[in-house]
Order: sequence, then structure tokens, then C-alpha cells
Amino acid sequence: MKTLPGLLVLSFAVLVAGSPGHAADVAVKLKSLRGDTPIDKTPEANMFKQEKDRPPIPRDFLQQPPLIPHSVRNYDITLNFNKCMDCHSWTKYKEAGATKVSLTHFKDSSGTDLVNISPRRYFCTQCHVPQTDAAPLINNNFQKADGLR
Repeated sequence: MKTLPGLLVLSFAVLVAGSPGHAADVAVKLKSLRGDTPIDKTPEANMFKQEKDRPPIPRDFLQQPPLIPHSVRNYDITLNFNKCMDCHSWTKYKEAGATKVSLTHFKDSSGTDLVNISPRRYFCTQCHVPQTDAAPLINNNFQKADGLR
């Protein structure tokens, strides 16, 4: 008897999902810390207030990426353009009064020096986030790293 691979997989999925007592039989309701409001539907008035330009606040743990001390709303960071580099590139940082991009951003995953920012470090907001007045979503007892106190 011949069976198509897709049909075999589908049959297996139906058997597993239909098994009594299987996890697929139990409805799981995930709950967000922001409540029932989807992240892309948060009303503007209820959003956290972004800090205006100001000196960066101190870091809380070793290797923490610096926080962004200004708004980045509507900043374009695409494959072909990175708005952050208008001020933070090595050729423009002095004129802009900004922090220059770290040398670590010019190394590939094996540590080889590059002439341009590494593709894995190009999208700044993957690691760097704006400073805000937002309260923690949950209570915690976080302490700064000993070397940063």
C-alpha cells in the first residue's frame, strides 16, 4: 500500500491530538502581564512615557547594553538604512555629541574584525531599549551586580 508523506503526517497528528488525556485536549489560556490589550492595540494615552533626551542612566548588570536616552519613535532601521548611524557612527558621533558605536559591533561571530557593523549587531533596538518611566510589570527584588553598586 502506498501512502503520501503528507497524508501520513496528517494521520499521525490526528491520532496524537485525538488521544484521550493528551495535552492537546486541555485548553491553555495564556495571560499577558499587560492584561487583555494586545501589544499593537495599546491606546497611545496609556503607553509609558518615553524619557526626553537626557544623560544615560547607569547600567544594572555586567554586559548590559546601554539604554537609549532619547526617543526612537519612527526611527527607520531597515536592511538598507539605519537612522541610529546618523549620530552614532564613527564619522558623525563627535559632531552629534553622541556615543560612538562600540568596537564590539565591528566583529563577526568568530571575532574577526570587520570594516562595517556586523549584521548581527546592525539592528540596534534588538538589544538597546529607550529609557522610560515605566514601572516594573511585576514586583521583584533585583539587585545591581556587585561591581556596579
